[in-house]
Amino acid sequence: MKKSLILCGLLAGLVAAPAAFAKLPGPAATPDAKLKAAEAAQKAAWSAKVDTFQLCQAQERVVAHVRDGLVAAGKPVPTPTPTPPCADPGPFAFAPPEEPKPSAEAPTAPKQ
Repeated sequence: MKKSLILCGLLAGLVAAPAAFAKLPGPAATPDAKLKAAEAAQKAAWSAKVDTFQLCQAQERVVAHVRDGLVAAGKPVPTPTPTPPCADPGPFAFAPPEEPKPSAEAPTAPKQ
């Protein structure tokens, strides 16, 4: 009898445990928080573009070094594969997102 009570209590605890650890919703986002989040997202995208630009420049330096080594060794230099030039993203400039414009038409309730 004791074993079944312990087992029943254990099963009830396992069933109720996920509800105890459920994540509660956070506070409502303020306009200032939304602006900071938008700025962080734009800065992350800009950082990715800077990383891509720096990688492109590094690859060009490696290609130039290998080409110079082949020329110095008197070996044939293969024709380069055409690639787009490295695009410099420039300095970071935050452009705040536009506010959604309210519609001219107010929503109407459905007729019964």
